[in-house]
Amino acid sequence: MIVITTPTGQIGRQVLDALLDGEQQVRVIARDPSRLSARVRERVDVVPGSHGDRDVVMEAFAGADSVFWLVPPDPRTDSVERHYLDWTRPACEAITRHGVERVVAVSTLGTGIEKNAGHLTASVAKDELIKSTGVGFRALRAAAFMENLLGQADSIRDQGIFHLPSRADRVLATIATRDIAAAAVRLLLDDSWNGQAGVPLVSPDRLSPDDMARIMSEVLERPVRCRPVPLDAYKEAAVSRGASEGWAQGLVDMAAAQIDGAYDAEHHSAQPSPTGFRQWCEEVLRPAVLV
Repeated sequence: MIVITTPTGQIGRQVLDALLDGEQQVRVIARDPSRLSARVRERVDVVPGSHGDRDVVMEAFAGADSVFWLVPPDPRTDSVERHYLDWTRPACEAITRHGVERVVAVSTLGTGIEKNAGHLTASVAKDELIKSTGVGFRALRAAAFMENLLGQADSIRDQGIFHLPSRADRVLATIATRDIAAAAVRLLLDDSWNGQAGVPLVSPDRLSPDDMARIMSEVLERPVRCRPVPLDAYKEAAVSRGASEGWAQGLVDMAAAQIDGAYDAEHHSAQPSPTGFRQWCEEVLRPAVLV
C-alpha cells in the first residue's frame, strides 16, 4: 500500500496520476475528497481529513508500505520551522506505530542551510525529524520550482515582466514539478531500497533570470524581462498578500540563501532531470500565458 498526501496539490496530483493505473494499492489523504476526480475516487482508498492530524495519519498509515510526504504551505503561521515540524510529528508517530518501511518526501536542494535559511532550514528540520524514526527515507532535494512562475502569468502576458528576489544575472537552479513527481513515483514503486539519503533534483539548465527571460521571450514570441525585487520589498509584498511576519521573513531568508549560493554545489554535481526550461515554457508556461 502506498499512501499519498496532497493528492490534489501541484506535485501530489502528478504522483497520484502516475500510480492510478498500476497494480499497487493506493490510499490518499484528502481534506476535501470532493476535489478528487471520479476516476480517482473509484480507484483508490480515500481517508478524509488533514494529514497534519494525528488521528487521520494513524488511520491512513495502517497497512502502508510507503508514504509520499509533503508539508503544505500555511502563510498564516508565525513560525515556518514550527509549521513544518508540527505538521510532521503526528506522521512520525504513525510511521513508527504501523511499521511503515519507506517514506519519500519533498525537500530542498542546498548546502549550508541548516540555520537561518527560512523555508530551506524548515524543510531540512522536517527531514531530520522523519529520519529520527529510522524509516527508509529519501528526501527529494528539489531546486526552485519552475511552476512558481505560473503565479505571474498575467504580468508576463500583460506587461512582459516577471519578478524574482534574485540578481538577474546570477544562475538559479530550477526544476519542473513533473520531474519531482517522476522521481517520487520511481522510489514509491521500488521496494528494494533502504537506508536514508537525499536525491538532488535540478534541470539540465544553468540559467540566470535574464537567461530565463530570453527563453520566455522566444517561446512566447513577445518581449519578457525579469525585474529583480529587493528583499525588503519582497517581504512587504508577501505581508500585503496576507502572509504572517514569520512566513514572509522565511521567504526572505530563503531567497537570501539562494542568492548567496546555497544551491550552487549540488547544482554542479547533481545528475540533471529530463525537463529543460525551454521545454517547460513550451509545454506549460505558454498555454498558461497565452490563454
